Amino acid sequence: MATHILMFPIPLQGPVKSMLKLAELLRPHFQITFLVTEHIHRRLLRHSNISDDDDSDGAGFRIRAIPDGLPEEHPRGGDDFLEILESLKKTSRPLLREMLICSSSRKKISCVVADGILGLSCHVAEEVGNGVGVFHVRTISAACLWVFFCLPRLIRSRDLPFHVIFNFFLLGDDLDTPIKSIPGMESYLRRRDLPEFCRSGDINHPMIELYKKEGSENPRAHGLILNTFEELEGPILSELRKVCPNIYTLGPLHAHLKVKQMSPDTFSNSLWQEDQTCVTWLDAQPPKSVIYVSFGSLALITHQQLMEFWYGLVNSEQRFLWVIRPDSVIGKDWEDRLPIELSKGTKERGYIVDWAPQEEVLAHSAIGGFLTHSGWNSTLESIYEGVPMICWPYFLDQQVNSRLVEAEWKLGLDMKDTCDRSTIENMVRDLMDVRKEEFALRAKHMENSAKASLSDGGTSHANLERLINDIKFKAR
Repeated sequence: MATHILMFPIPLQGPVKSMLKLAELLRPHFQITFLVTEHIHRRLLRHSNISDDDDSDGAGFRIRAIPDGLPEEHPRGGDDFLEILESLKKTSRPLLREMLICSSSRKKISCVVADGILGLSCHVAEEVGNGVGVFHVRTISAACLWVFFCLPRLIRSRDLPFHVIFNFFLLGDDLDTPIKSIPGMESYLRRRDLPEFCRSGDINHPMIELYKKEGSENPRAHGLILNTFEELEGPILSELRKVCPNIYTLGPLHAHLKVKQMSPDTFSNSLWQEDQTCVTWLDAQPPKSVIYVSFGSLALITHQQLMEFWYGLVNSEQRFLWVIRPDSVIGKDWEDRLPIELSKGTKERGYIVDWAPQEEVLAHSAIGGFLTHSGWNSTLESIYEGVPMICWPYFLDQQVNSRLVEAEWKLGLDMKDTCDRSTIENMVRDLMDVRKEEFALRAKHMENSAKASLSDGGTSHANLERLINDIKFKAR
């Protein structure tokens, strides 16, 4: 009987996507139960190729859906993250306990691989006391996780709290104050690069209280699995290992099966309906001529921000492929108020879809740049394909990631805390034309590093083998 693993992501597209990629890598070696909320389960059944049947793929993988404790009509958006998480913890704890104490040999769980923000997995395993191994996964960057670990240090050093000064519509320059109390990030981190909840001026903010626990919860597990690679975040990983010595860097997770040429049997795991017509449009565009624009599955923008982006893209005179989710713009009538010049410019050089097959798009020869919200999956997918970025972060780890892209990795431009058409126009031209060769050279170097990490003898390849062996050993 194969070792049975329970995998448990938090119910957001990015973490679910990463964990499903990890499940694909582990399922040849283990029996896997993948635990998702009923809301996520419905979306996967609607938009992916994952079946509702137990062991549906014939390779020891099944999905189990559990309630998240929220009413069906709840929006479950990015702004509701804390409410979603707290409700899930309450409802999942007894269910998790029940699953771990199951005595059936066929269903007996030997190991839990859970998102580290769900610290309850270690607590429940200790309560049950039957030797179940727990491995934590964090699907954010190592750099942002290290910032979370250092929140108590930031408070002790008085880097937190701070207050954002508003002068009419401009943010005060206090946001450019350097942050010197996070080891390994002293040379580039500023106040504006910390997660957005750090700007509250309140050290008792619920999000700060939530993430302050990271430094004590994550080391409780037998190991910490990260979707990154050593060549990308080596200095930060050295700091993290002082707290969590056993770290498995497996990234970029989405690309392991591409390297192994096992893609025909992979999961389609989008929570949105992908519009393939955009790939046909890209086929007709010149090489490296299109900037791809997507702000992910959770970001919300106002009508005014939408117009600034639209004017900036059209005025840049560059070709663009833009994902505008149906629920992403606050207000329903924006399509009826589109100025003629924007309609004309979009018809000439642009293409807009509700959702795109992002990995396929970023790998397309016509793509020369990516205007992104700096979600970690998007960042890694862009790095793997050698695509330079313009970063407009929304929340959580994205502020940290965007700073790394510009200041540490030199892979693009950071546009946080601004949204005006002239800045957008100038940055798009810089990325796609003026500094095109500079960014392309750096992106190609990092692309090669990412691919080398996944090849035989690479760091991520070796860490995956080590993880598989360690899970087997822990199960025994």
